[in-house]
Amino acid sequence: MADSSMSGLNQFSSRGTEVIDTTKKIRFGIIGCGWIAGSHIKALLNQPDVEIVAGADLIPGKAEAFFKKYGVEGVKTDYASHKEMLDDESLALDAVSVCTYNCQHAEPTIYALNKGVNVLLEKPFTVTLDEAVEVMRAEKKSGKVLSIGFQPRFDENMKMLKKIVQSGELGDVYYIQTGGGRRRGIPTPFGTTFIEKDTAGIGALGDIGCYSLDMVLNALGYPKPLTVSGYKSAFFGTDPKYCGYKEHGEEYAKKFGVDDFAAAFIRLEGGIVLDFRIAWAMNMDTPGDTIILGTKGGLRIPSTECWNGTVGGAMKIYHEVAGTEVVTEIPILKTEKGLFDIKVRTFLDACKNGTPAPVPSSQILYNQAIIDGIAKSAELGREVEIVIPEI
Repeated sequence: MADSSMSGLNQFSSRGTEVIDTTKKIRFGIIGCGWIAGSHIKALLNQPDVEIVAGADLIPGKAEAFFKKYGVEGVKTDYASHKEMLDDESLALDAVSVCTYNCQHAEPTIYALNKGVNVLLEKPFTVTLDEAVEVMRAEKKSGKVLSIGFQPRFDENMKMLKKIVQSGELGDVYYIQTGGGRRRGIPTPFGTTFIEKDTAGIGALGDIGCYSLDMVLNALGYPKPLTVSGYKSAFFGTDPKYCGYKEHGEEYAKKFGVDDFAAAFIRLEGGIVLDFRIAWAMNMDTPGDTIILGTKGGLRIPSTECWNGTVGGAMKIYHEVAGTEVVTEIPILKTEKGLFDIKVRTFLDACKNGTPAPVPSSQILYNQAIIDGIAKSAELGREVEIVIPEI
């Protein structure tokens, strides 16, 4: 995709500043022009080697209004579906962002990959494990880049978390408590697509639960999940008197078809157990800090008021030095660039350089398997084995 003289590689100045090769633009399209697509387009507009050429949305006129809102001109939007856009050979698309409803993540991603187009797919990966497997099979066949939208792992504090675990400072990790949530935070300010079964498929479990899982699983190196005993509920979302609904109480309560709280006990390879809980709404300010216990030390990661992609305070390591119990505080680290900018930039670099996806599907497959397992276990009312098909 990049000019042959540059071999698609970003160059660096003598001062170490990244210099992006702009001799060949990456022709980009956006599938799904709702709320989260706004974060994508703002990050894409910050990249000097991107040309946004097309957009598609199922709702007539929505794509056109979306690009007008962000001041992007000359974008083709007269498509009734992602298929029409991807079939338009005049676009010569190099990459797309898939920002559709959760239940529509798999289909356009598979179609784009089959068309030889690289994909930046918003989280959650999919709704079910089977869908994720089908996406990965298309990815494998295409040889194109597929990266999943987990921008929090680019936060410097998240990187430090992984460094601590991987350094062996904690010894062998055997127990993790993680999760997060909101006292009142069902995302209806963006309409009902987050809460309806036909569009969202899963609720808090997939929306913010996938982030909490990625935080600890990425730090561990993504061990394979083996079994899960899960629970989910919807006491708040189905209540017309839920304060977040305001004048829409009856309407939204009837439409609510997903979870607003989920919890699980997950066994991972290596003898690790994961105690997980997540909430859009609950009668508590937080379900607790993230705790990682190891044979040499323990790590506490303070919770945030609402999941925001970083830590809620300085991390602390509880360990021994010369036979004395001590606590080491890890200073908060600053991330110089916006996380969405980094997410988009690393994806573009992988596309241009032919390097692995910055957030590979092979890792997030395990994340999705856990979410799928929690949902199935909750419905069956018992522990289930996690079986991941061959890709």
